[in-house]
Amino acid sequence: MTPRPVLDGILDAIGDTHLVELGGLLPRFPSRVLAKLEGFNPGGSVKDRSALSMLLGRIRGGELIPGRSTVVESSSGNLAIGIAQICRYYGIDFICVVDPKTTRQNLAILRAYQVTVDMVTEPDLDTGAYLPARLARVRELVAALPGAYWPNQYANPLNPRAHTRTMREIAEALDDKVDYLFCATGTGGTMTGCAEYIRERGLSTTLVGVDALGSVLFGGPPGPRLLPGHGAAVRPALFDPALADEVVLVSDLDCVVGCRTLTQREAILAGGSSGAVTAALRKFADRIPAGSTCVLVFPDRGDRYLDTIYDDEWVRRQFGEVSHLWKEPEHTMAVGTC
Repeated sequence: MTPRPVLDGILDAIGDTHLVELGGLLPRFPSRVLAKLEGFNPGGSVKDRSALSMLLGRIRGGELIPGRSTVVESSSGNLAIGIAQICRYYGIDFICVVDPKTTRQNLAILRAYQVTVDMVTEPDLDTGAYLPARLARVRELVAALPGAYWPNQYANPLNPRAHTRTMREIAEALDDKVDYLFCATGTGGTMTGCAEYIRERGLSTTLVGVDALGSVLFGGPPGPRLLPGHGAAVRPALFDPALADEVVLVSDLDCVVGCRTLTQREAILAGGSSGAVTAALRKFADRIPAGSTCVLVFPDRGDRYLDTIYDDEWVRRQFGEVSHLWKEPEHTMAVGTC
């Protein structure tokens, strides 16, 4: 094995994540399944790529200056951690606007990076969702703070641009033979960047967008959602639903079952959006021709979901006794609505 080069710093470890075979996930599935493990980025998620793309040019260009500039962003967790790592590396202040759904572990990580956490406690009056309230708070802070910069992951084209590289890594590893790509959707950054690469290269890849029941991204009615990371109560400015060739909706329970199945069959401790993508593959599997190559983008690791998805008591409180759904033979485990 060729030794990896010595990196100049932690930020050089972003990208070039592992692509691994999932031979045991669907034992009777007549196609190849691989996972792009974005949890191996140093901040623990695919959002490291977006954070670096949105900040590095401004830092190197002198627009973000340690001691004078402040980054302000709204995030439910992963992007916040990616930004926090970059800001700490360069000594730039960061205020992260969060809401009560942000996990205790993510809040602890942010504070370890010396981030100022600004908690929005009341949802938006019109929508009943926290996201509009968080964005309103970001605008207030940016207007009040000299030298403040809002990366705005929801509208910044540098967010999806980072993920043309994600798709390039996948395509190059597989000699452009990627028949199906499954992406969880939130801001739309990963899906949009991957779609741009697919179209620029003329790949025949079918892009499957994975969204949450209760999310409005693909025109569904808004509804309650337990798990953060995918789906949205408001469609972001950069999100184009037409980029997805197919769409699969998954429930919170689907995510739990997907995560637990991954751990059971592949020894992969993955986050909620990875469970969503896994569930989407199982729902869509009978539409995939034999001999295809399917790639699942796994956005993050499961260690930030230990008190929810991987906590038996939490799962029982939310869904009842459902452990049979990931312990039974595969053909009996499909749940939720496509």
